[in-house]
Amino acid sequence: MMAEEEINEQELMKAIDQLCLSKAEEFHLFGYEHVTADDIWECVSSKYKKGGIPPIHRLVNDILTLKATAFMNYLTLSAFRGSRFE
Repeated sequence: MMAEEEINEQELMKAIDQLCLSKAEEFHLFGYEHVTADDIWECVSSKYKKGGIPPIHRLVNDILTLKATAFMNYLTLSAFRGSRFE
């Protein structure tokens, strides 16, 4: 049986940033030119405020399966709440 590799917080954040950057670049192809990796992370991580950060496999899945419509809904709700762009 293969032992799991340990990943430190810095490596994890770098990997998350790369995934978010990849998703932002995908959104650019759909015409959302102003989306950044930070915007993607804010959207995805907003789901974890109550329960904390989930396992890595769920983080990866949540980032890579984020749809443009879900992202736009997040931006709209954030704007209504006044929690975004302040």
